[in-house]
Amino acid sequence: MFEFRNGSLHAESVSLETIARQFGTPCYVYSRAALTAALAQFQSACGGRDALVCYAMKANSNLAILGLYARMGAGFDIVSGGELARVLAAGGDPRKVVFSGVGKSAAEMRYALENGILCFNVESASELARLAAVAATMGRRAPVSFRVNPDVDARTHPYISTGLKESKFGVEFSAALKLYRAATRMPQIEVAGIDCHIGSSLSDYAPLIEALDKMLGLVDALAAEGIQPRHLDLGGGLGIRYRDEAPPDVAAYMREVFARVGERKLKLLFEPGRNLVGNAGVLLTRIEYLKPGAARNFAVVDAAMNDLIRPALYEAWHEIVAVGNSDAPSAVYDVVGPVCESADFLGKERELAVAEGDLLAVMSAGAYAMCMSSNYNSRPRAAEVMVDGDSVHLIRERERTEALFALEHLLR
Repeated sequence: MFEFRNGSLHAESVSLETIARQFGTPCYVYSRAALTAALAQFQSACGGRDALVCYAMKANSNLAILGLYARMGAGFDIVSGGELARVLAAGGDPRKVVFSGVGKSAAEMRYALENGILCFNVESASELARLAAVAATMGRRAPVSFRVNPDVDARTHPYISTGLKESKFGVEFSAALKLYRAATRMPQIEVAGIDCHIGSSLSDYAPLIEALDKMLGLVDALAAEGIQPRHLDLGGGLGIRYRDEAPPDVAAYMREVFARVGERKLKLLFEPGRNLVGNAGVLLTRIEYLKPGAARNFAVVDAAMNDLIRPALYEAWHEIVAVGNSDAPSAVYDVVGPVCESADFLGKERELAVAEGDLLAVMSAGAYAMCMSSNYNSRPRAAEVMVDGDSVHLIRERERTEALFALEHLLR
């Protein structure tokens, strides 16, 4: 939904130059059409089967996006009490919420139980014991699935690979059956499902199918002991195109999943995040200075690693394009920000024909971008807007400087 028209990059029917004039830079720009099309593709691929798409909202937790997906019938995969509060504020249904994460506090458990979430994805024996104790104090039964670590290599960046034995996530596959037996003996616990998630940004769904086969073997082993999970949560992980990747075909992946599940009486849960929002957003930034050098040329922009940390954190590659045409000569630049860190770059060795004051768009910035931003160097966070056809809506105001220290107190 981002394309050039008459020499200027547009989001749907609106020029990014127009957005920059109205809302300033840096600014995140999302396409409503791209967001809805991505979720609709996943829901359509379910083909009328008993399934629920739970958006992994850690990818982008803006209320406008959550509200849009809630109205489309999505569930939500959360990893904190704060994310549950956002789901509720956006009008989401807590009965479609699964709560993941290795470090849930007692207060977060209580909050989730009070709101009647669908399931806790439990990641350790200690967490199970704590959840049972919290539920007992409330006179409730907590619905659980164990996040089982299948020891499958997702073949992705080590920071976002979560399915190997050395990962902090999940319970060991060899221990899962014992934990399910223990859970069935706890009056405060209701065994609801089984869960796995092996990693993020996968360019091939073969590891997901390998993990699925192991999970189905565990489902059958549980059934042989009279333990009948109602749902199987397969997590997320399907990647997107950042550069030259060939992302997995959603429909083909889902067909294979349903074929392998066969006639088993299981509701299927999926937790896509990046796949839904990653290519639905861009980071709009303006060039402050061009700084030529003997070894490197730098384009110093007004966005920085505090706005988009993925390149500094993962050495992630984002396409960077000039928003409009320029008569400037083409040159190779490192696109860097004003933060006082050598790691403050958005892209290295990019060929651009630009001048000072020109706009750049950092593409594929809808996921793990604004939600990971910070105030490092006391920089206010960017504005966020959503384009809907020829309309533009401000969905997060630019942070004001005085808000940076509003919660701090001087000593007298």
